[in-house]
Formats: sequence, C-alpha cells, structure tokens
Amino acid sequence: MTTTVPDHIRANRVTRSLLGYGVLAGPFYVGVSLAQALTRDGFDLTRHAWSLLSNGGLGWIQITNFVLTGLMVIAAAVGLHRALPGSPWAARLVAVYGASLVAAGALRADPAMGFPAGTPEGPGTVSWHGIGHLAAGGIGFLCVIVACFVVARRFGREGGKGWAVYSRVSGVLFLAGFAGIASGNSAPALTLGFVAAVIVIWTWLAAVSVKLYRALPGC
Repeated sequence: MTTTVPDHIRANRVTRSLLGYGVLAGPFYVGVSLAQALTRDGFDLTRHAWSLLSNGGLGWIQITNFVLTGLMVIAAAVGLHRALPGSPWAARLVAVYGASLVAAGALRADPAMGFPAGTPEGPGTVSWHGIGHLAAGGIGFLCVIVACFVVARRFGREGGKGWAVYSRVSGVLFLAGFAGIASGNSAPALTLGFVAAVIVIWTWLAAVSVKLYRALPGC
C-alpha cells in the first residue's frame, strides 16, 4: 500500500535539506582552510589571510573551497527564504554573501606578505582580480552583517529575545573583525581576530539554520 506524503510535509523536508547546508558550510570552509594553513609551506596564521591560500600550486584547493562553500550558503539562503516567510531580506542578504564567496574563488587574491613561499614581503602588486576579490569579500561581509540584524528583528518580533540578542552580538563581532582586517594593519591580533570573527559568523549561520530546522513541522 502506497502512502501519500502531504505536500506541506514534502515541502518541509526540502526546506530542512536546504537549511542543512547552513550547518555544513562553516565547518567545511574552516576545516579546509585550517588544514591548508597548518600544512602549506610559508603560511603563517598570525600574518596571512586565508584568501592567500588561493595562490601557488595548491591554490586550486582554496579556490574550490570558496566556490563550494558559497554554493552551500546560497542553498541555505533558499532554506531561510522558505523557513522565514515575510522576511525576504534575510535570505537575500545571505544569498549575496554566498555569491560573494563564489566570486572570491573565481577572482583570486594576489600573493602578498611573503606567501606563497618566495613572494616578497609587503602588500605586493594589486591586480584586477585581486581588486575583484577584495570587492566581493567586502560586499559579502557587509551583507551577512546586515542579515544578522534583519534576523534579530524577526526573532525579536516573535518573542525570541535571546536569539535576537545573539544575532546582534554576532553581527557586531563580525563587523569588528572585518574592520580590523580592512584597516590594512597586519598585526597578529587583528589577523587572528578576523579568524575568530569568521568562526563567529559561521556559528551564527549554523545555529540559526538548526533553530529553523527544528521549528518545522515533521522534524
């Protein structure tokens, strides 16, 4: 005997699958980046941005990391759109963040600060794709920061004050980390501070995705 699954249950299953990418994206990106940062010759976590890993003979690994992570974030954004009806900007902003990661992979960052091994110290020459990489990152980072506040507003309206505060704090911390690295100062505290901020924002996306996942009927 064949059992017919109601349309709304089927739709919720699709939404949960999409939200699952919001949980996977962060660990995937951070794991692949750290594995390279700890093993590639000449890379220093206290001095070098992860974007520099796109250079050298193994640069294709980080480029692929950017692209696949971006696609996962876009999938999660579709899940957010389905799970948060009436708040389209949250999903749109997260989708732009995902697209910016894909663009950051396609537009490779320029060698700098002695990486890859053999590269002169200092910021180096900025190419057209290096400018594009920086622009894509800046746009994406600002969008995900705003998304934190949009989601916080939605949670606040629904009585989720704790989640609203958490979203705002995550946005502020990521903004602080982004401002530090965007200043051009390569001090270890700012470089590591940005790494911490990246982990904060990925944790936020995962936590929100899990919350919405669990709230769906049929979970």
